[in-house]
Amino acid sequence: MAGRLIRRAKVTRFSPGASAMLREDALAVEEPLEIRVDGTSISVTMRSPGDDFDLVAGFLVAEGVIWSADQLVSMRYCAGTDDSGMQTFNVVDAALSAETPPVDVSLRRHVLTSSSCGICGTASIEAVHKSAHFGRLDDATGWDHALLGTLPDRLRDGQKVFERTGGVHAAGLFDTSGELLCLREDVGRHNAVDKVVGWALREGRLPLAGTALQVSGRTSFELVQKAHMAGISVLAAVSAPSSLAVEHAESSGMTLIGFSRGGGFNAYAGADRIS
Repeated sequence: MAGRLIRRAKVTRFSPGASAMLREDALAVEEPLEIRVDGTSISVTMRSPGDDFDLVAGFLVAEGVIWSADQLVSMRYCAGTDDSGMQTFNVVDAALSAETPPVDVSLRRHVLTSSSCGICGTASIEAVHKSAHFGRLDDATGWDHALLGTLPDRLRDGQKVFERTGGVHAAGLFDTSGELLCLREDVGRHNAVDKVVGWALREGRLPLAGTALQVSGRTSFELVQKAHMAGISVLAAVSAPSSLAVEHAESSGMTLIGFSRGGGFNAYAGADRIS
């Protein structure tokens, strides 16, 4: 699977005061993944191949379908081949326990979800505001501001695919000592977060109290919602949050950090957790 993350391409390089040069470049691979639950197609998302089971598990947590590892009985790749007859690994079917409530059909995505937006295609706007299983996040874990300021660099140090392509986002889960618990990269910001949450679900770690999620890029409402659904009380990003992201963080009891660069940052919600 690792070999599917990067693809080589010929590019023509133009530089000031120099002749155009033909060279080879590394591209981050983007492919569709169809997500099925008990044989029923739920969504198709564009993603970076790899950690697909984590992605599916995290997606189901974000949709409010599951919140515990024992609800996810199994996952498997379904048959699917390309023009050369090779397995595509682009369809995953998740089997849920008999005790898990059936998937609400209104949550089905009726159009292709791009790698830049995980909400696009939701059947109704009401389905966006989901009821979080873990409720309001009253986790009282304190965080040192100096430690939080180091998380972007710690995240960057682990971004192996970004190092080679410059074309993927990342999400990293940290504890209060600054230890990196899980890092995932993907062409989609929301996919990277889903992969981290899915890993945590499969490890039996939900809810993720006492952890901070550091992400590359900006913070949208959707990323705050995904963190909330997983019980993550601290979400930090290197760029700006949206107004709705701040509103949702405030209403859910989360700490929301933006512009985390050079050791400093802005706390847009939940600053009381930070010493």
